[in-house]
Amino acid sequence: MKDYDVKKIRNIAFAGHNGSGKTSLAEALLFKAGASDRLGKTADGTTVCDYDPEEIKRKISISTSLAAFEYNDLKINILDTPGLFDFAAEMTEGIRAADTVMITVSAKSGVKVGARKAYDEALKQNKSKMFVVTKIDDKDANFFNVLTELKTVFGPTVCPVVVPVISGGKIVSYVNLIEMKAYKYDNKGNAVETDMPTAEISEKFEYRIDGLIAAISEAVAETSDELMEKFFEGEEFTQKELIDGIHDGMNRGIITPVVCTSATELTGIDMLLKEIELLLPSPEEANTAKTKEGKDVECDASAPLSAYIFKTVADPFVGKMSFIRVRSGKLSSNSEVLNASTGTSEKIGKLYTLCGKKQTEVSTAFAGDIVVAAKITANTGNTLCDSSKPVEFEAMEFPRPCYSMAVKAKAQGDEAKISAGMQRLVEEDPTLTYVQDDDTKEQILSGLGEQHLEVAAAKLKGKFGVDINLSVPKIAYKETIRKKVKVQGRHKKQSGGHGQFGDVWIEFEPCVSDTLVFEEKIFGGAVPKNYFPAVQKGLEESVRKGVLAGCPVVGLKAILVDGSYHPVDSSEMAFKTAASIAYKEGLKQADPVMLEPIGELKVTAPDENTGDIMGELNKRRGRVLGMEPASNGITVIQAEVPIREMHDFAMYLRQTTRGMGSFELDFLRYEQLPANLLAEVISSVNSEN
Repeated sequence: MKDYDVKKIRNIAFAGHNGSGKTSLAEALLFKAGASDRLGKTADGTTVCDYDPEEIKRKISISTSLAAFEYNDLKINILDTPGLFDFAAEMTEGIRAADTVMITVSAKSGVKVGARKAYDEALKQNKSKMFVVTKIDDKDANFFNVLTELKTVFGPTVCPVVVPVISGGKIVSYVNLIEMKAYKYDNKGNAVETDMPTAEISEKFEYRIDGLIAAISEAVAETSDELMEKFFEGEEFTQKELIDGIHDGMNRGIITPVVCTSATELTGIDMLLKEIELLLPSPEEANTAKTKEGKDVECDASAPLSAYIFKTVADPFVGKMSFIRVRSGKLSSNSEVLNASTGTSEKIGKLYTLCGKKQTEVSTAFAGDIVVAAKITANTGNTLCDSSKPVEFEAMEFPRPCYSMAVKAKAQGDEAKISAGMQRLVEEDPTLTYVQDDDTKEQILSGLGEQHLEVAAAKLKGKFGVDINLSVPKIAYKETIRKKVKVQGRHKKQSGGHGQFGDVWIEFEPCVSDTLVFEEKIFGGAVPKNYFPAVQKGLEESVRKGVLAGCPVVGLKAILVDGSYHPVDSSEMAFKTAASIAYKEGLKQADPVMLEPIGELKVTAPDENTGDIMGELNKRRGRVLGMEPASNGITVIQAEVPIREMHDFAMYLRQTTRGMGSFELDFLRYEQLPANLLAEVISSVNSEN
């Protein structure tokens, strides 16, 4: 590809609900623009953007893919993001690199949660927005109902630009409200201009089209005082005024155009390409990127280099691939730049532009463009810049992992392979974590949902050749005592020659401590001082296992108060054993209890779901501490809840709130396990061990 001026670049993220037609729309645009020689289908696994084996197998988008193509002297970078909530990080990354977010809404199913989330993320990242009503050819499609719903949900910025003319339940043509022209399409998706609709062609359409023209005119009038004045005087806007007004309004976030298409029949695709060229802001016009200090960085090719790594892909053949949005200056292959996030120098080797999995090598990427660098050490979120003018961009905010499973190798000896592979996958996906639980010693993989972890396991097998089993993680129960006791531990063994003798009296009592507290109050040398460390060591080894279920013991204070010794047979080992005997006997008498971990929970959910969620938390033995409004129609519920009850809460919350809810759960403290659960927990812990 040739070098492109910043004015001739368009960066677009496709976002929306799963199944709303993002990948099919990208496929249609690529085909119509001549960047692809066939029209692939998601169901057949033949699309340009869904090329990963897991995507082909599952028939869904899993990661954000880049599809760059040329059209009318423009370079258009499409970032096709997944709609499933398990892969929310991918949408965040795609929107970060784009200047416009194209939100797909099915004409059949209307505005779903995925569209709302995409809109909210676009607002949060200060990007221009456009709605594309897809699947307009479906027999159950209803464009005007969807348009009304868009206005109801997203407000008065929603502005129709391309609308269908429907007669007898079928689309007979499409009207471009900017051009005020109607088009018919043949079976190859080629447009032919036709007559504007009348009441005879489509029932009541004259009234509708007047209303639509009024809506677009009113939206454009809001963009400047001159246009507002012209609007009030009743003058019609020229085509240029409409284009410039919508273009300006999109860039300022006060107009959200709506177009309609059918990706399978290629209808409306040519008009969408035209709107991309005329209405969407270039990187130069789009909102500036902000540094960590809050300073703006203009998109200027003549300025020093600044670029942001918004995505990383772990490729077992190519190596690590870093997706880079160039913000200013130019990034060249075979150059050296500063990684401002780490303070280290970064050697850039080859640079590529991608169209799905097809790579085209480029020598330079200028401000506003998106490229991929292979085999660099920088990670997602790092800033690359000119060493003469260091700059670091603000970080992306990702959802925290909320669903965890324990990982075990299917084949012995694969642990090192798993660790290496997981490290690559965690680099690729900021919402995955892979850590060892210090208490249970299990390796824990955490993500955003069941499917997220299943895909991670499948990638581990496909990319790194290692199989794993996922299981519900163990709960880190602990044990403690509730009363003070004094017991004797006596170890005596005679087996010819030197025997073994150790005798101790130890007081055990509850205390506030995560580790054993040991003291000695020996009078008169009943136990020589040189045996005190052996007693302490015997107790420290013993507290690793309690007497109820073999869980670690906390909150225990042991005081060595008396004992006896033999000048010949006593030894450190004998006193260590005696201390262990005293421990076992003492804990049995000291009213031992099980402790379970309690988490601090913050649930963010729509107001209408708060009652159901609080009821569910009560069922899970949770204590609701309070609620507070977070934003319009959203409430945060604060609670304390046993962690053993929360494994599948992510699934419950997603179903109840239809994906709008989220939560954070952090360990808070340990509390006594209710007596009615004691037998069940002891049985489960013993079976795990």
